[in-house]
Amino acid sequence: MDENEKQHPQPHVELPIDVSVTETESNCTKIQSLCSILTQFHAGYFRISLSLTSQAFLLKILIEPIQDAHALRRLFSSIPSSVHTLLWFLAFFVLGTLSFLYILKCVLHFDRVKDEFLNHVGVNYLFVPWICWLILLESSPFLSPRTLFFKILWWVFVVPMVMLDVKIYGQWFTKGKRFLSVGANPTSQLSVIGNLVGAQAAAQMGWKESALCMFSLGIVHYLVLFVTLYQRLAGNNSIPSMLRPVFFLFFAAPSMASLAWNSICGQFDTTCKMLFFLSFFLFLSLVSRPMLFKKSMKKFNVAWWAYSFPLTALALASVEYAHEVKGIMAHTIMFLLSAVSVFVSLLLLLITAIKISRHAFTSLQP
Repeated sequence: MDENEKQHPQPHVELPIDVSVTETESNCTKIQSLCSILTQFHAGYFRISLSLTSQAFLLKILIEPIQDAHALRRLFSSIPSSVHTLLWFLAFFVLGTLSFLYILKCVLHFDRVKDEFLNHVGVNYLFVPWICWLILLESSPFLSPRTLFFKILWWVFVVPMVMLDVKIYGQWFTKGKRFLSVGANPTSQLSVIGNLVGAQAAAQMGWKESALCMFSLGIVHYLVLFVTLYQRLAGNNSIPSMLRPVFFLFFAAPSMASLAWNSICGQFDTTCKMLFFLSFFLFLSLVSRPMLFKKSMKKFNVAWWAYSFPLTALALASVEYAHEVKGIMAHTIMFLLSAVSVFVSLLLLLITAIKISRHAFTSLQP
């Protein structure tokens, strides 16, 4: 360095940052992140909404004032109605968010939606969004089943399920890729549950013929499916070990059938009791075999939410059974099943919230 440079040092010049380039990179990162979420998102995530909406429905039934209520029932009746309203809005928010994401996936990644439809397990979860909306509609603290808006929404949610019924049930008894003896698995019961929930909502509106139509459609196919799954025919596709929680759907279907028939008949008659006893027996059969679910419990995944809805459906059936029988044993079963159902849902909600917060914190790290 010469003397002139020492006497007159060149000033340090900072180059201007191209803000537009930085914003473009940020936008590209956000778009890539959204695309990554959509590609990994599938209809199985609606298990979360199925749990929350059914919990809102259970709470609505439990807090209803009834005459000569048993002491165990009065413990739930003391819960403020505002708790049900908050839970309903939470279920509505989660279901709306998941539905919006799935609509985006249908628009941007329709090929992946088609892959779900062609999968023998994934296709059954296409019923779940409509089941969730129907249960949310039934549990609404604002809409009466007799209102016109309720009836319009019932048609909006039921028609897509009937279209799926025509497609899937038609392939069950015809030669095709989804021949029942080959593709039957526990998640196939979701289609049956969808028809039974639709029947229950129709009965609440006073549409007895529509309710009987959907109930017969669901219960007949349930009997066929139940026998097929019991036989475990050779070639029957097994499900991965991490999806073992869906075995709880075995007692969810008869529980919903008892509730649907109760709404149609107006009382928890002998048929309802038989269906409830069947679901309770299947529940005891599954919980007495914890090793069946050992592999699926090693690492948390969204399949864990499959535990919640069947427990809630069984709790709902037990509430109606206890209301009809009015015995100490019936109310004890009702209290225990309802408490277990609420506990499992809260536990899953807490674990999911922790997992999401950890994932969000990790993604924000540089």
